[in-house]
Amino acid sequence: MDKLSGKKIVIAGSRKTEEMSLLIQKQGGTPVVRPLQGFIYLDESAVEKELLFCANNQVDWFVFTTGVGTETLLDAAEKLGVASILLQKMKDANVAARGYKTINLLKKLEIKPTVIDEDGTIQGLINRLDDCDFANQTVVVQLHGEPQPALIQFLEERGATVVQLLPYRHIEPESAVLETLCHELTTGSIDAVCFTTAVQVRYLFEYTRRQGISDAVRQAFSTQVKAVAVGKVTAEALRDEGLNQVIVPETERMGAMIIELVKDYSK
Repeated sequence: MDKLSGKKIVIAGSRKTEEMSLLIQKQGGTPVVRPLQGFIYLDESAVEKELLFCANNQVDWFVFTTGVGTETLLDAAEKLGVASILLQKMKDANVAARGYKTINLLKKLEIKPTVIDEDGTIQGLINRLDDCDFANQTVVVQLHGEPQPALIQFLEERGATVVQLLPYRHIEPESAVLETLCHELTTGSIDAVCFTTAVQVRYLFEYTRRQGISDAVRQAFSTQVKAVAVGKVTAEALRDEGLNQVIVPETERMGAMIIELVKDYSK
Protein backbone atom coordinates (compact mmCIF):
# COMPACT_ATOMS: atom_id res chain seq x y z
CA MET A 1 0.00 0.00 0.00
CA ASP A 2 1.28 3.48 -0.87
CA LYS A 3 1.66 5.13 2.53
CA LEU A 4 2.16 8.63 1.06
CA SER A 5 -0.74 8.41 -1.41
CA GLY A 6 -2.33 11.83 -1.83
CA LYS A 7 0.38 13.54 0.21
CA LYS A 8 2.34 16.53 -1.02
CA ILE A 9 5.85 16.40 0.48
CA VAL A 10 8.20 19.39 0.32
CA ILE A 11 11.95 18.82 0.05
CA ALA A 12 13.73 21.84 1.56
CA GLY A 13 17.22 20.80 0.45
CA SER A 14 19.09 21.40 -2.77
CA ARG A 15 21.19 18.19 -2.81
CA LYS A 16 20.05 14.70 -3.81
CA THR A 17 16.57 16.02 -4.55
CA GLU A 18 16.07 13.58 -7.42
CA GLU A 19 16.78 10.57 -5.19
CA MET A 20 14.48 11.87 -2.46
CA SER A 21 11.76 12.65 -4.98
CA LEU A 22 11.94 9.11 -6.33
CA LEU A 23 11.58 7.65 -2.82
CA ILE A 24 8.51 9.80 -2.19
CA GLN A 25 6.99 8.84 -5.54
CA LYS A 26 7.54 5.14 -4.85
CA GLN A 27 5.39 5.56 -1.75
CA GLY A 28 2.67 7.27 -3.79
CA GLY A 29 3.45 10.82 -2.69
CA THR A 30 4.01 13.98 -4.69
CA PRO A 31 7.44 15.55 -4.11
CA VAL A 32 7.88 19.32 -4.34
CA VAL A 33 11.35 20.89 -4.22
CA ARG A 34 11.57 24.20 -2.35
CA PRO A 35 15.31 24.74 -1.77
CA LEU A 36 15.67 26.76 1.43
CA GLN A 37 19.45 26.37 1.62
CA GLY A 38 21.13 29.16 -0.24
CA PHE A 39 24.27 28.47 -2.17
CA ILE A 40 27.43 27.89 -0.15
CA TYR A 41 30.77 29.24 -1.33
CA LEU A 42 34.35 28.93 -0.20
CA ASP A 43 36.19 32.08 0.84
CA GLU A 44 39.66 30.93 1.89
CA SER A 45 40.90 34.52 2.07
CA ALA A 46 38.43 35.09 4.93
CA VAL A 47 40.48 32.85 7.23
CA GLU A 48 44.04 33.62 6.11
CA LYS A 49 44.70 36.07 8.95
CA GLU A 50 43.22 33.69 11.54
CA LEU A 51 45.22 30.70 10.24
CA LEU A 52 48.45 32.69 10.39
CA PHE A 53 47.54 33.72 13.93
CA CYS A 54 47.12 30.05 14.86
CA ALA A 55 50.47 29.17 13.33
CA ASN A 56 52.34 31.97 15.10
CA ASN A 57 50.70 32.03 18.55
CA GLN A 58 49.85 29.81 21.48
CA VAL A 59 46.53 27.98 21.01
CA ASP A 60 45.11 26.23 24.07
CA TRP A 61 41.99 24.70 22.52
CA PHE A 62 40.72 23.79 19.07
CA VAL A 63 36.98 23.19 18.71
CA PHE A 64 36.04 21.37 15.50
CA THR A 65 32.37 21.28 14.52
CA THR A 66 32.48 19.56 11.09
CA GLY A 67 34.82 17.15 9.33
CA VAL A 68 34.64 18.82 5.92
CA GLY A 69 35.28 22.24 7.46
CA THR A 70 38.36 20.93 9.26
CA GLU A 71 39.70 19.47 6.00
CA THR A 72 39.08 22.80 4.28
CA LEU A 73 41.09 24.65 6.91
CA LEU A 74 44.02 22.27 6.50
CA ASP A 75 43.87 22.74 2.72
CA ALA A 76 43.88 26.52 3.17
CA ALA A 77 46.79 26.22 5.60
CA GLU A 78 48.66 24.12 3.01
CA LYS A 79 48.34 26.95 0.48
CA LEU A 80 49.70 29.37 3.06
CA GLY A 81 52.60 27.02 3.80
CA VAL A 82 51.65 26.51 7.46
CA ALA A 83 49.79 23.16 7.33
CA SER A 84 52.45 21.17 9.21
CA ILE A 85 52.72 23.87 11.87
CA LEU A 86 48.92 24.00 12.27
CA LEU A 87 48.68 20.22 12.52
CA GLN A 88 51.30 20.15 15.26
CA LYS A 89 49.46 22.94 17.10
CA MET A 90 46.31 20.82 16.93
CA LYS A 91 48.14 17.82 18.37
CA ASP A 92 49.64 19.86 21.20
CA ALA A 93 46.39 21.60 22.21
CA ASN A 94 43.20 20.40 23.87
CA VAL A 95 40.70 19.42 21.17
CA ALA A 96 36.90 19.22 21.20
CA ALA A 97 35.06 17.48 18.37
CA ARG A 98 31.39 17.49 17.40
CA GLY A 99 29.86 14.62 15.44
CA TYR A 100 31.17 11.28 14.20
CA LYS A 101 32.49 12.64 10.87
CA THR A 102 34.71 15.13 12.71
CA ILE A 103 35.86 12.46 15.16
CA ASN A 104 36.75 10.07 12.31
CA LEU A 105 38.77 12.74 10.51
CA LEU A 106 40.74 13.61 13.64
CA LYS A 107 41.46 9.92 14.14
CA LYS A 108 42.99 9.79 10.64
CA LEU A 109 45.11 12.81 11.58
CA GLU A 110 46.21 10.96 14.76
CA ILE A 111 44.59 13.57 16.99
CA LYS A 112 42.83 12.34 20.11
CA PRO A 113 40.13 14.79 21.23
CA THR A 114 39.91 15.80 24.87
CA VAL A 115 36.15 16.29 24.55
CA ILE A 116 33.85 14.36 22.21
CA ASP A 117 30.21 15.11 21.46
CA GLU A 118 28.76 12.21 19.51
CA ASP A 119 25.27 13.70 19.79
CA GLY A 120 26.21 16.02 16.93
CA THR A 121 24.43 19.14 18.17
CA ILE A 122 25.92 22.47 19.22
CA GLN A 123 24.06 22.29 22.53
CA GLY A 124 25.43 18.80 23.07
CA LEU A 125 28.94 20.13 22.48
CA ILE A 126 28.36 22.99 24.93
CA ASN A 127 27.14 20.52 27.54
CA ARG A 128 30.29 18.42 27.16
CA LEU A 129 32.49 21.53 27.49
CA ASP A 130 30.71 22.76 30.59
CA ASP A 131 33.25 21.28 33.01
CA CYS A 132 36.29 22.70 31.18
CA ASP A 133 38.26 25.74 32.34
CA PHE A 134 38.61 28.37 29.59
CA ALA A 135 39.82 31.28 31.70
CA ASN A 136 42.65 33.12 29.88
CA GLN A 137 42.65 30.39 27.19
CA THR A 138 42.90 30.99 23.46
CA VAL A 139 40.21 28.88 21.79
CA VAL A 140 40.07 28.40 18.01
CA VAL A 141 36.60 27.42 16.78
CA GLN A 142 36.12 25.88 13.33
CA LEU A 143 32.70 26.68 11.88
CA HIS A 144 30.99 25.68 8.65
CA GLY A 145 28.53 27.77 6.68
CA GLU A 146 27.19 29.95 9.48
CA PRO A 147 28.14 31.45 12.85
CA GLN A 148 27.27 29.71 16.11
CA PRO A 149 26.63 32.57 18.56
CA ALA A 150 25.53 30.30 21.43
CA LEU A 151 28.84 28.42 21.35
CA ILE A 152 30.93 31.59 21.07
CA GLN A 153 29.02 33.26 23.91
CA PHE A 154 29.46 30.18 26.09
CA LEU A 155 33.25 30.24 25.59
CA GLU A 156 33.63 34.00 26.04
CA GLU A 157 31.53 34.03 29.22
CA ARG A 158 34.01 31.52 30.65
CA GLY A 159 36.96 33.79 29.95
CA ALA A 160 38.19 32.47 26.60
CA THR A 161 39.69 34.52 23.81
CA VAL A 162 37.90 33.08 20.79
CA VAL A 163 39.23 32.94 17.24
CA GLN A 164 36.59 31.91 14.69
CA LEU A 165 37.47 30.11 11.45
CA LEU A 166 34.60 30.28 8.95
CA PRO A 167 35.84 29.54 5.42
CA TYR A 168 32.41 28.66 4.02
CA ARG A 169 29.59 31.18 3.72
CA HIS A 170 25.92 30.74 2.88
CA ILE A 171 23.95 32.92 0.47
CA GLU A 172 20.27 33.26 1.30
CA PRO A 173 17.70 31.32 -0.74
CA GLU A 174 15.46 33.15 -3.18
CA SER A 175 12.71 35.13 -1.48
CA ALA A 176 10.18 33.80 -4.01
CA VAL A 177 10.82 30.24 -2.76
CA LEU A 178 10.34 31.32 0.86
CA GLU A 179 7.16 33.20 -0.03
CA THR A 180 5.74 30.21 -1.91
CA LEU A 181 6.49 27.75 0.89
CA CYS A 182 4.99 30.02 3.56
CA HIS A 183 1.83 30.36 1.46
CA GLU A 184 1.65 26.58 1.11
CA LEU A 185 2.13 26.15 4.86
CA THR A 186 -0.48 28.66 5.93
CA THR A 187 -3.08 27.50 3.39
CA GLY A 188 -2.67 23.82 4.17
CA SER A 189 -1.80 22.85 0.61
CA ILE A 190 1.17 20.68 1.65
CA ASP A 191 1.41 17.77 4.10
CA ALA A 192 5.05 17.66 5.21
CA VAL A 193 8.35 19.52 4.90
CA CYS A 194 11.63 17.57 4.91
CA PHE A 195 14.55 19.64 6.25
CA THR A 196 18.06 18.35 5.54
CA THR A 197 20.15 21.02 7.33
CA ALA A 198 19.66 23.38 10.25
CA VAL A 199 20.40 26.42 8.07
CA GLN A 200 17.22 25.72 6.07
CA VAL A 201 15.24 26.05 9.29
CA ARG A 202 16.99 29.30 10.15
CA TYR A 203 16.31 30.88 6.76
CA LEU A 204 12.64 29.88 6.85
CA PHE A 205 11.96 31.30 10.29
CA GLU A 206 14.03 34.44 9.75
CA TYR A 207 11.78 35.10 6.75
CA THR A 208 8.61 34.42 8.76
CA ARG A 209 9.76 36.90 11.41
CA ARG A 210 10.40 39.57 8.79
CA GLN A 211 6.94 38.97 7.35
CA GLY A 212 5.22 38.79 10.73
CA ILE A 213 3.82 35.28 10.08
CA SER A 214 5.87 33.17 12.50
CA ASP A 215 2.88 32.24 14.64
CA ALA A 216 0.85 31.19 11.59
CA VAL A 217 3.68 28.98 10.31
CA ARG A 218 4.21 27.39 13.74
CA GLN A 219 0.48 26.77 13.95
CA ALA A 220 0.58 25.02 10.56
CA PHE A 221 3.37 22.72 11.76
CA SER A 222 1.55 21.95 15.01
CA THR A 223 -1.76 21.06 13.32
CA GLN A 224 -1.65 19.97 9.69
CA VAL A 225 1.93 19.89 8.35
CA LYS A 226 4.55 17.40 9.53
CA ALA A 227 8.05 18.73 10.23
CA VAL A 228 10.66 16.15 9.25
CA ALA A 229 14.40 16.43 10.08
CA VAL A 230 17.25 14.39 8.60
CA GLY A 231 19.05 14.18 11.94
CA LYS A 232 19.54 15.50 15.47
CA VAL A 233 21.12 18.83 14.54
CA THR A 234 18.30 19.76 12.18
CA ALA A 235 15.71 18.53 14.68
CA GLU A 236 17.32 20.69 17.35
CA ALA A 237 16.98 23.75 15.09
CA LEU A 238 13.27 23.02 14.56
CA ARG A 239 12.66 22.60 18.29
CA ASP A 240 14.52 25.84 18.97
CA GLU A 241 11.89 27.50 16.77
CA GLY A 242 9.11 26.11 18.93
CA LEU A 243 8.22 23.00 16.89
CA ASN A 244 7.70 20.21 19.40
CA GLN A 245 6.44 17.57 16.98
CA VAL A 246 9.43 16.65 14.83
CA ILE A 247 9.89 13.41 12.91
CA VAL A 248 13.56 12.35 12.93
CA PRO A 249 15.17 9.00 12.05
CA GLU A 250 17.71 7.19 14.22
CA THR A 251 20.14 7.06 11.28
CA GLU A 252 21.05 10.42 9.78
CA ARG A 253 20.32 9.68 6.13
CA MET A 254 17.92 11.23 3.66
CA GLY A 255 16.44 7.85 2.74
CA ALA A 256 15.93 7.03 6.41
CA MET A 257 14.12 10.35 6.84
CA ILE A 258 11.57 9.44 4.15
CA ILE A 259 11.12 5.96 5.64
CA GLU A 260 10.48 7.52 9.07
CA LEU A 261 7.85 9.80 7.53
CA VAL A 262 6.17 6.75 5.95
CA LYS A 263 6.19 5.00 9.35
CA ASP A 264 4.57 8.03 10.95
CA TYR A 265 1.73 8.00 8.41
CA SER A 266 1.33 4.25 8.96
CA LYS A 267 0.54 4.71 12.64
